[in-house]
Amino acid sequence: MGALRPWARFPLLVVGHLLALGIGAAVFQALEGPPALRLQAKLRTELAAFQAEYGACLPPGALEELLGTALAAQARGVSSWGDGSEAGNWDLPSALLFTASILTTTGYGCMAPLSAGGKAFCVVYAALGLPASLALLAALRRCLLPLLSRPGAWVAAYWRPAPARAALLRAAGLGLLVAGAFVLLPALVLWGVQGDCSLLEAIYFCFSSLSTIGLGDLLPGHGRGLHPVLYHLGQLALLGESSCQGAGRGGKRRPDY
Repeated sequence: MGALRPWARFPLLVVGHLLALGIGAAVFQALEGPPALRLQAKLRTELAAFQAEYGACLPPGALEELLGTALAAQARGVSSWGDGSEAGNWDLPSALLFTASILTTTGYGCMAPLSAGGKAFCVVYAALGLPASLALLAALRRCLLPLLSRPGAWVAAYWRPAPARAALLRAAGLGLLVAGAFVLLPALVLWGVQGDCSLLEAIYFCFSSLSTIGLGDLLPGHGRGLHPVLYHLGQLALLGESSCQGAGRGGKRRPDY
């Protein structure tokens, strides 16, 4: 594809992108469709059993209205489940999770500002905080680049591999570093601290946070609060991943480190 002109390369890339979207959608439909249908059938069965037992005590449509209100509030990060002894939805750890999701562009979607003032402040906060976060990452990259480049330089000096193989080894090393230090290690800590999620779910959460996908279906926390240790681990993982990516790009430009 490198020999093609840009005007001929672009349509091929568009077709490949659309093909990847279609294949991904088909796979997810095949994997997630049956569990969703089973869950929907279970919910309908439980709802029918509840209405059969308690329907005479409720006005028509009262249960559906209550569930609709509760689900709408849940979608905005507000919940009233429990005995009222837990911390609020906007306690300090949860607010830290929200601000971290803004500054790292993760956007879990588990919380959202409800007031007009909160929405306005969110816009201003993101407009000022995102450039500051990029500046912090650039400074961290400059600090870590010499340290992360030393193993690659040592391998190149000792074994003297071909440039293509040296680039491959550098990429593999950075990939293992990111996977081990910024996905597997935080996942093990999350798995041990939470106790109510599997190791696969912990890895899934760390990867979605690290890649800034932030689906929001899994969140670390006890009740509605976020464990502060996990918040700091997530921040370090996101900063470290961006720094390692920058180090990988910088290593190609500055092979003399």
